[in-house]
Formats: sequence, C-alpha cells, structure tokens
Amino acid sequence: MWEIIFLVFLIVALYPLVQRKVLEQQRMSVLRTIERKRRSRAMVMIHRQEIMSILGIPLSRYISIEDSENLLRAIRQTPDDVPIDLVLHTPGGVVLAAEQIALALKKHPAAVTVFLPHYAMSGGTLIALAADSIVMDSNAVLGPVDPQIRTGATQYPAVSVIKALEEPNPHRDDETLILGDIARKAVAQVREVIYNLVKDRMEKNRAEELARALSEGRWTHDFPISLELASSLGLPVKEGLPAEVFELMKLYPQPPQSRPTVEYIPGPHRPFRRFPDQRK
Repeated sequence: MWEIIFLVFLIVALYPLVQRKVLEQQRMSVLRTIERKRRSRAMVMIHRQEIMSILGIPLSRYISIEDSENLLRAIRQTPDDVPIDLVLHTPGGVVLAAEQIALALKKHPAAVTVFLPHYAMSGGTLIALAADSIVMDSNAVLGPVDPQIRTGATQYPAVSVIKALEEPNPHRDDETLILGDIARKAVAQVREVIYNLVKDRMEKNRAEELARALSEGRWTHDFPISLELASSLGLPVKEGLPAEVFELMKLYPQPPQSRPTVEYIPGPHRPFRRFPDQRK
C-alpha cells in the first residue's frame, strides 16, 4: 500500500514537469515548421497572465528587460540575410525594453515580419512599427503608444498631465511641475522614436502624422487600433495569418482557473439539420 501511495505521489509531483517539457517540444516543433515554410528565423513574445503557485494571486506579464535581453540575443545570432518572423502577443510594458527590441529589429538587414493573432498594445505596437510587414488577424488590434507617467502607486497619461498644467492654477506644487516637465520630454521622445522607425517606409509628412497620432493622446491608452484603422494610418498591415501561428498560441495556455470563463464545443460550427417530422 505504501509503495502504491509513494508511486502516486511521485507521478503527481512529476506530471507538471513532464507536461512542461512536452509543451516546450511542441512549441519548438511549430517554430521549426514556420521556419521551414518561410525560410526565416521564428521568434515569439507572448505574455499571459500567470498565477503564483502558493497564493493564487494573478500576475500580469508584460515586456521586461529580460525580454529585451533574450530577443536582442536571438536577433544578434540571426544571419543578416535571414528574415525574422516574430509572433507578438502583449499588453505592453517597460518602454526602454520595447524601444531596444524595436531598434534591434529595425537594424536587421533582412525582412522583418510581425504576426499579430490577438493584440499588441503600447510597447507591443512600438515593436510592431519596426517590422517591414505586420500580418494581423481580422479581429486583432494594435494600440496607442502615448507614454504613461507613474508617481507612487498612481499612473497618469503624460498628455493628460500636460493638459492639466495648461489650466491656470497659481498654487501648484513643485512635484506637479516636475511631472509636467517629465511628461513633455516623454511625449517628445516617444514621438521621435516612432518617426525614426517608420520614416524609411513612408513620406515625411505621413510619418510625422503617424508619430503624432500614436503619441499625442488622441485616443485613450487602451483604444483598439483595428486592421482597417492601422491601414488608414499608413502602417504596412495585411490580413492572413498562417495556421501555425494560431497553433502556436494554443501551446502558451492560460493557467487553469477553478471555473472557465469561456466555453464552447471545439471545431467549426455546423448548424443542426432539421428533419421533416420536426416542428418549429
């Protein structure tokens, strides 16, 4: 009996490790398939919400310095004549890390393609701007790149801080004035980065207008920029993701919860046939 209990305990303890290794192998297999079909170097940056194993507190993943270190290493190891395909799924993150990744992709001599199955907001959009081509699902979205200013536990859009300072108020403290100065610099810096990323692919006036539109706070920070709107802004977007991209997304699953929030019968839906003897 004790041997059986020990065996069950061992299986339960080792199952997550085995499952993780299987997922890793499946991911590598799909990446190799993409590379063979497109003769490219395939990379992914996918951020899911993860759950701490002890407390069960949800933690949002975002673009970090570790991400930029890993992607820059992969880009540096890619030969100059090999195209890069990047599958991108992220809510954004650290501006410095996103800018490093975008500039590294911009410098790569061969073609760079970003595949966007669901969304790439904020810093994710900044990375996508470095690509020669952005391939989106028909329902996928990008987002504005207006910088956010954090003070303590509070975060404000930089353009809103600037807007508030335009209102007359002789009683402002030094901290508010400092935030305004930082906000102006942040907006100017992001606008310049966007312009430098796209200026080689469009006319100067169009590139300047795109940089203003994405950085000036024209929309809220979570505004969804659809495929159609992105095209009207002059971005090199097109529809038609390879099936392997969606297959790859399934191999980065959201950690299971006690109750699923979305359920459906898998597979394409076919309406039920009505037999002659059935009544409405």
